[in-house]
Amino acid sequence: MVPPFSLVKYDNPVLVSRVDSGKAVSTGAPNSPAKGGVAALPGTPGAKKLPPVTDKGRVKTASQTEEILTSILPSREWEENNQLWVQKVSSTPATRLDVAILQEQLDQALQKRQAKETGICSIRRDLYNQTFDELIRQVAISCQERGLLLLRVRNEIRMTLAAYQTLYESSVAFGMRKALYSEQAKVDQSQKIVQLEAEKVTMEHTIAELRAKCEGIEKREMERRAMDERKHSEEIAFLKKTNLQLKTQLEGILSPQKK
Repeated sequence: MVPPFSLVKYDNPVLVSRVDSGKAVSTGAPNSPAKGGVAALPGTPGAKKLPPVTDKGRVKTASQTEEILTSILPSREWEENNQLWVQKVSSTPATRLDVAILQEQLDQALQKRQAKETGICSIRRDLYNQTFDELIRQVAISCQERGLLLLRVRNEIRMTLAAYQTLYESSVAFGMRKALYSEQAKVDQSQKIVQLEAEKVTMEHTIAELRAKCEGIEKREMERRAMDERKHSEEIAFLKKTNLQLKTQLEGILSPQKK
């Protein structure tokens, strides 16, 4: 699979091995650039160059520069038609024109891939990461120490962004859990309200029944009390009448004896 387009400059891809009649044959001959819009800087890869001299007079060999570039930006490998291709990052110094072309390619890639201008956008972040890697490559060729320091800054930025992303994802997950808990609590409260309303209706019916029963008991008790009072009044009247009769009889008996 051919690697996708990248803003980082790579050398022409090199065929590492191929399958020929069941045997793996190794080769180091460069081939044409890979498909997918991978750009390569002008100049023949592997051509002899004079080793640059640092500010302190120490000579930097091409192999040392390539080792540092490889440690910063690893080579890309892919298989195509049962062939293994390797593409190393370019060690050709960049010019002001290359920087202008890089900026133009960045703008075109942002527009082509429809990256968002503001807010969180993975496409814009990926393109700017590629641009930063290309700038690190350009700086590391002229000054290895500055390139390694920029690599350290890049790694710190990526680590910080990864921490923010983890925090954001955990916050989103926490918010989703809280939202689900709230929805579940809302459903539970709704069910509880329905249950309490049903209990309220049942209790209202029970209260109505008990009130009717209490009124019936009060009515029966009032009737029984009225009956008892009437019976008691009749008994008193009967006793008074009986007393009066006995009194009259007693007076009738005592009257002849006094004479």
